[in-house]
Amino acid sequence: MGQLSGPTDPTADAHWENAQSRKGFFTDTSICIGCKACEVACKEWNHNPQDGNLELLESSYDNTGALGASTWRHVAFVEQGRERIVEARESGRALVNLGMPRVGPPAAAAEMTANLAEADTTPPDTADFRWLMSSDVCKHCTHAGCLDVCPTGALFRTEFGTVVVQDDVCNGCGTCVAGCPFGVIERRRDGTVAVAAEREDRHAEHPAVPNVGIAQKCTLCYDRLVADETPSCAKACPTTSIKFGDHDDMVETARERVAALHEQGLTEARLYGANELDGVGGTGSVFLLLDEPEVYGLPPDPKVPTADLPRMYRRAGSAVAGMVAAAALAFVRGRA
Repeated sequence: MGQLSGPTDPTADAHWENAQSRKGFFTDTSICIGCKACEVACKEWNHNPQDGNLELLESSYDNTGALGASTWRHVAFVEQGRERIVEARESGRALVNLGMPRVGPPAAAAEMTANLAEADTTPPDTADFRWLMSSDVCKHCTHAGCLDVCPTGALFRTEFGTVVVQDDVCNGCGTCVAGCPFGVIERRRDGTVAVAAEREDRHAEHPAVPNVGIAQKCTLCYDRLVADETPSCAKACPTTSIKFGDHDDMVETARERVAALHEQGLTEARLYGANELDGVGGTGSVFLLLDEPEVYGLPPDPKVPTADLPRMYRRAGSAVAGMVAAAALAFVRGRA
């Protein structure tokens, strides 16, 4: 088990001899068109079965509903009217503050600030209706609860800083399911085949086996990463809504995109998962959102359950020490 909280580098924590730079996604929901190409590409590459009979849900134009054991990428559809859009814009102003850079001596900075104060910063007309579409995926957390609580070592941290489940080691206990603050990981219960470890011509040589009860989630296409290939979902995205690369580069790209949208008056734009001081130490999958996280089904303040372990151990130790002291005192008094 690695560090449980605070800023850290998960690739270094894994102690790989050939550790690589941490990889991750930047999902820009502002340009997602809801085509679900990422969902299809993910299922195709990983040999995941379809979910249900592909009929539309009664609550949405979506047909898969949420991330699960067979859906490692899920595109959500959220409808919003004028009132909610206005509220989102106001909440974005309150939550995101990129600050105002100062250039040159104090006098020049003051003059620049005065000029900006006179500029027209009225946001563009608010639309009457909009779709919020977002491709969700495993967050590959810096402090991964699923990884910390796994009793068999089935989950491991790769040399790219991602988190992967080993099908042949998982015993299906489900502890990781409870340990994920995002509800990402699930156990497959329908007896469908496991994710194939070999590709194409080797499938017949190494047939997959039933995996009832085995935990499943996104691997960030680990088999493609080791071959220096882009994950299938990012490869298939037609609008580049899903970007892939070094984690630090993805965070920087995300911040630049938020700043650009703010300049256009879209003040509801905000980042999710880019704060290394949050309850999971930041995530490998960073998102640009156009409303509060709850709208997308994301926890506003995620926290890995194992972060409280040191404090729990200290309190348990204090309690044990107190009980021992009380017992010793009672024994001494009893002999007096």
